[in-house]
Amino acid sequence: MTAADEKKALICLIADLLRDCNHVAVGAASPIPGAAALLAKAAWGSPRHVNILGSVANNFFTGGGGELFDCAAQGRIDAFFLGGGQIDGEANINLMGRGPYPTSAPRWPGTFGSAYLYFLIPKVILFREEHTRRTLVEKVDFISAPGISDEKIYRKGGPYGLITSKAFFRFNREKRQFSLQSIHPSSSLEDILDNTGFAFDYEESTPVTPPPDPELLKLLETEVSRKVSEVYPNFAASIFPVTSEAEPVK
Repeated sequence: MTAADEKKALICLIADLLRDCNHVAVGAASPIPGAAALLAKAAWGSPRHVNILGSVANNFFTGGGGELFDCAAQGRIDAFFLGGGQIDGEANINLMGRGPYPTSAPRWPGTFGSAYLYFLIPKVILFREEHTRRTLVEKVDFISAPGISDEKIYRKGGPYGLITSKAFFRFNREKRQFSLQSIHPSSSLEDILDNTGFAFDYEESTPVTPPPDPELLKLLETEVSRKVSEVYPNFAASIFPVTSEAEPVK
């Protein structure tokens, strides 16, 4: 499987997780989650609404991040995606930098509204392609957004799961721990154990992530690829075949 094929498989996997959503929002620098949201809408009509920040054709927000925050507070967004330079076993994410704050080095872009959205949106999917002990750590150096909260704190939102280039984990809020759900074909249980810095639940018989449905893949490479190229042109050019059916939006 080529690198492009692996990215397409991730898109199809994430798309399937969005089928029960009505409104999905995606950040401007998230091409794989963004493509997945557009694919789910094209394939099943659910989510009905997809907002990709930075897009013109696939974003009905006119107030940018402010409108996103308002919709989240009103309970009108069902799913969102977060990542981080570090993610730990309690689903905490670090967007500030490596090492003790404020002397972190290197420094990363910062939290923006990640903590706010993490508390409000019911299905927050953590996504980080790199699956190494450098990124998936026992404990983040700085908590930009906490995965768990004290039981006395009202919290509607939180982590649903974690998807990487090697595996799909679900988050168990009662145990405050990830559980390995499936292993991508290019990886193995031994590989995941070797490259994950935090402890997680798993079975020796953890299944392999199923391959994308051929019809879903075809839809991604034709109709959806044109929509993806509007907001993520470089990403689209790198993974979609150049055919008459996959021409970029003009």
